[in-house]
Amino acid sequence: MTTAEIVTQIHKKKSFLCIGLDVDLNKIPDFLLEKEDPIFEFNKAIIDATHHLCVAYKPNTAFYEAYGIKGWKSLEKTINYINKNHPEIFTIADAKRGDIGNTSTMYAKAFFDDLSFDSVTVAPYMGKDSVEPFLAFENKHTILLALTSNAGAFDFQTKEIDGKEVYKHVLETSKSWKNSKNLMYVVGATKAEYLADIRNIIPDSFLLVPGVGAQGGNLQEVCKYGMNNQVGLLINSSRGIIYASKDADFAEVAAKKAEELQIQMAEILG
Repeated sequence: MTTAEIVTQIHKKKSFLCIGLDVDLNKIPDFLLEKEDPIFEFNKAIIDATHHLCVAYKPNTAFYEAYGIKGWKSLEKTINYINKNHPEIFTIADAKRGDIGNTSTMYAKAFFDDLSFDSVTVAPYMGKDSVEPFLAFENKHTILLALTSNAGAFDFQTKEIDGKEVYKHVLETSKSWKNSKNLMYVVGATKAEYLADIRNIIPDSFLLVPGVGAQGGNLQEVCKYGMNNQVGLLINSSRGIIYASKDADFAEVAAKKAEELQIQMAEILG
């Protein structure tokens, strides 16, 4: 999927919402546990109820890998269901991969070729030869961890080297990598005050912004400092939407929570 296609969907749906499909069997409605594949059934219900309100879905692969081969099969069924029924929706494999050379190529093949995701999250710590194999895939996007929303982000990402924070070194260096036009970046919503500086370095790139909702990030602040002339934001909410209810109407309640964000986004888009 091209960036232009993402922008088209944003304006069509008046939304730049990304919904995280992070399925914990301890948190889903009990009646689903009787199903042959409760993870997929949960995801299918959420997707059916919310697809008109969002432009992206983001399964965190840890929530599938934790259940072994059954979980991986559930992930495969989920991405296939999205691609078949809602091909206009941007898909993100939140896998946070990153290794050198052929290993990164194999990770990229797993998510881009086998599972047909549009994008994958990647850690930058090992440098360009761990990221460029992902960037080599045409019309696929690599979403680089830049400034994350967790407390531990201050351990390394905001430390200064030669008078400049590490995350800024990451942003600036990544622009020189081959096919860097395929890069997007993760910037946590709880770090909204950093967005102005980030936009000075990467004014045109899309940012995946987790942390709105359960983690306390402020949508208006993120948009004030992070939005560009193509919108340039994918705002992710996971727990605040998908676990809004454990009752039989969980999908409808999730849709209402998603709609609350979508309405705010429509007002911001004007």
